Amino acid sequence: MRWLLRKDLLILRRSRLLVALLVIYPVAIALLIGLAISRSPSKPRVAIVDETPPGQTVQIGSERVEVSQYAQRLFSQVQAVRAQTRAQAVDKVKSGEVLAAVVIPPDVAARLSSGLRQAQLEIIYNGDALQQSLVQSQLGSALAQANLAFSERIQGAAVGVINLLLKGGNLGVLGAPSNLIGLAQIPSQLRGIIARQPPGRDRAALERIASFAEFAAQNLTVSKNVLSTVGQPIQVHSTLLHGRRTPLNTFAVVVAVSVSLMFVCVLLAAGGVALEREEHVLARLLRGPPALLSREGLLAEKGVLAAACAFAVAFAMLAGVSAFVPLDWSRVGLWLVALALGALAFGALGVAIGAAAREVRAASLLAFLLSLPLAFLALVPSGSVSVGLYDTIGAISFVFPFKATLQALDAAVNGAAPSLGGSLAHLAALTIAFGVVARLGLRRAD
Repeated sequence: MRWLLRKDLLILRRSRLLVALLVIYPVAIALLIGLAISRSPSKPRVAIVDETPPGQTVQIGSERVEVSQYAQRLFSQVQAVRAQTRAQAVDKVKSGEVLAAVVIPPDVAARLSSGLRQAQLEIIYNGDALQQSLVQSQLGSALAQANLAFSERIQGAAVGVINLLLKGGNLGVLGAPSNLIGLAQIPSQLRGIIARQPPGRDRAALERIASFAEFAAQNLTVSKNVLSTVGQPIQVHSTLLHGRRTPLNTFAVVVAVSVSLMFVCVLLAAGGVALEREEHVLARLLRGPPALLSREGLLAEKGVLAAACAFAVAFAMLAGVSAFVPLDWSRVGLWLVALALGALAFGALGVAIGAAAREVRAASLLAFLLSLPLAFLALVPSGSVSVGLYDTIGAISFVFPFKATLQALDAAVNGAAPSLGGSLAHLAALTIAFGVVARLGLRRAD
């Protein structure tokens, strides 16, 4: 095995152009995928739970606006899927039928009508940073447009009320006194009353009231609560079912490194095993008197060599990218573990491909054709396709190492869900499984 490893290292040393392409090409593909995931679908599927009573209206001054009108404007940018209860919406999010769920609470109308409290919507989402960012960007844009339209009506009503307070008149609100005196009229009327009052405590008290009314009329402002309500009448409370909120830029780093790890490892391992079969070296090593190397030893050497090279490239990428994207270097030990297990799983996949193919060109083409679709399938967000198709994609991604490596590295770098231990166990199982497949592929030595 030592001499076989030395031979492979000499081949890599002499094939400098091939090695350069093996490093540069995956990085270029990773950058293209990073650009692709930064673009969101035009109308993601979102479950809507409207807990307000039918026909619920919001009182804005003398006007009444139905809550359904606000909801219609709010969800015009998403593909709405109606749900009866919050629990039903949560199930839809967990199953991947929708990308997120929005819950409109029953007290939204009362809060908006008060003019002093913000109404609150709940957004429920699940998944990785890509899915979370899609929800945040789409619903954030929809909320901003709906709030703008609503705040304009609140501002108009507020201006009308302030004018009535200053000039007097009828507020048009049930229970309010009719023909109110305006704040601007109070000082002049009080001055007339004060002039007819004899000097004393009552006259001094009236003069103080007149001074205050005059000051208030000149400096009438809206309170901070009202200003906050006018600027954003409805705010969002987000609920993440699993994990934590992961920035999209650090998630893009994880995707880029995982793609590079996959390409370098799979192509190198597949090509290495296929080369030994194509040049009939495998048969001489296995059948020579005595046999110089076992089939398991050859597969282990090729897989570990490819894993070591891919590990070095991937870690160098992480270290280089950290100069531009802030990464938590206190978790570097977890990075190394995730990269090592991912590299070994990809190495096992590569030697299985090389064992199945009998020449280098076929192995390289098969490795390339298999790797790129696996990467894209693992990045398909839930809710963007039908439930059946998403389950099929999930099953395919489960039996190949890319998604498990992506999840392990995301957990190591960002602390995202699922847990690192589960992903590492998944990668270890895939390494053993593809090692067995590769061994079966070498049952006959040409």
